[in-house]
Amino acid sequence: MNNIRSFNYENKEIKQVGGVKIMRNITIKKGKGHKSITKYRKGKKISTVKKPINKNHLKMIMSGKFITGLFNDCKNCNKTRKNK
Repeated sequence: MNNIRSFNYENKEIKQVGGVKIMRNITIKKGKGHKSITKYRKGKKISTVKKPINKNHLKMIMSGKFITGLFNDCKNCNKTRKNK
């Protein structure tokens, strides 16, 4: 398992949906990682959801396989930085 502990990976995906920019990040350092979704509207951050990556998903990322629904548990977030 030393191979997993020395694994580093980083990926960003930016998508524009109407007036909202959605940034999806994956960061893995020394075999441990997290995924996050950040939403921006008019250049200001409106929400962020950050969760750890499952060990099974980590192994799939190492082998270069696509993971269906990786960000499904991060999508529905009602947290905002400022409530009006």
